[in-house]
Amino acid sequence: MRVAVIGAGAAGLATLKALLDAGCEAVAYERNQQPGGLWTEAYSSLHLNTSKGRTEFAEFPMPADWPDYPSAARIAGYLQQYAEEFGLTPHIRLGTEVTTIDKNETWTVDSEPYDAVVIANGHNWHPRLPDYPGTFDGTQMHAHDYRTPDVFTDKKVLIVGMGNSAMDIAVDASYTAETPVLLSARHGVHIVPKYLFGRPADATGGAIAALPWRLRQRLAETLLRVAVGRPENYGLPAPSGGLFQNHPTVSDTILHRLTHGEVAPRPGITRFDGAKVVFTDDTAELVDVIVWATGYRVHMPFLSQRWLGPDPEALPLYQRVFHLDDPSLAFVGLMQSTGAAFPVVEAQAKLVAAYHSGSYVLPPQEEQRRAVDRALRGAVDRWGANARPHMRVDFDRYVADLNREIARGATGIARGVTR
Repeated sequence: MRVAVIGAGAAGLATLKALLDAGCEAVAYERNQQPGGLWTEAYSSLHLNTSKGRTEFAEFPMPADWPDYPSAARIAGYLQQYAEEFGLTPHIRLGTEVTTIDKNETWTVDSEPYDAVVIANGHNWHPRLPDYPGTFDGTQMHAHDYRTPDVFTDKKVLIVGMGNSAMDIAVDASYTAETPVLLSARHGVHIVPKYLFGRPADATGGAIAALPWRLRQRLAETLLRVAVGRPENYGLPAPSGGLFQNHPTVSDTILHRLTHGEVAPRPGITRFDGAKVVFTDDTAELVDVIVWATGYRVHMPFLSQRWLGPDPEALPLYQRVFHLDDPSLAFVGLMQSTGAAFPVVEAQAKLVAAYHSGSYVLPPQEEQRRAVDRALRGAVDRWGANARPHMRVDFDRYVADLNREIARGATGIARGVTR
């Protein structure tokens, strides 16, 4: 098998390694001049928001002397070391941006033929920008373009969003900008400190992973209330869903800056009025800089609608990996995990490699479709119909399920089942 891998971030590197380990001929395409994906372009204060023990690749542990929450610079280096350790770099075409992928008799990537394609280009790089009535006279930027807080020096800054990037940037800005830095959101989230009771917070999640998610939710919410209270106590909006339903924000510092008055919460925006931003409670603020920490859209401009359908975020995939119409098109990393991403993409990569090496057989197509429908119903029930339910996965359960899936497919091979 000759397989093209699109992207050489964490997902692409894990896929390239798994394919090479399985005996496939694989080539990765990376638009940047070095492997590592978005970790090579991160803002200066970014650190992991999942602990290293829950984030590292199983086959490449992070150094024991690293802190529990390493910096983005360390993670970028870790990914480059991963590529070097496993001999991946010679198989990566750096500085190569793919423009067209399609299939007639065989797959072509910018006219070069392949037996299969794995899309691993990530989905946190194409900004999602809202649109409000009126005109804003100040500066606007997306969190994707933020690097250092000096851009906020002596400015009145408004951060829009409640995710990890929003909180990080609000804290950064509070040390250089005119205070208070304003933090606007229509909906609240649970804010989880990086440590609970002296241990990384996600270690608690791992300890109760075997429990039904609603029971896990009740236990974790109780622990969180005891440790830090409710977001409303800090002037933030109430979470719009339970813990493990909407993705929590992990931050040790935002509550500190809120309680000290260096960051001030504001409700959602209704419109712009020159230098003013008007909020849903009819208050208005003079603002110099708006940072939109409003997330990203799935964007694969090199694939036609034939393969992506009308909404790439709703693309149905067997095990969040295989295209239902043609499993020679697979996706690694097109998901939203309740935990870290690296172990998830590592497990997905191994599933793809097992399929292409012939050591795993997919179930019949109708069975695949029924499995996708069941997974979607469960995701809608848990996360809601408007929260990218096709993409959602429960970290611990999903990784365990993929390992079982590989074993199931291998059993099919042993019984003489073919693709």
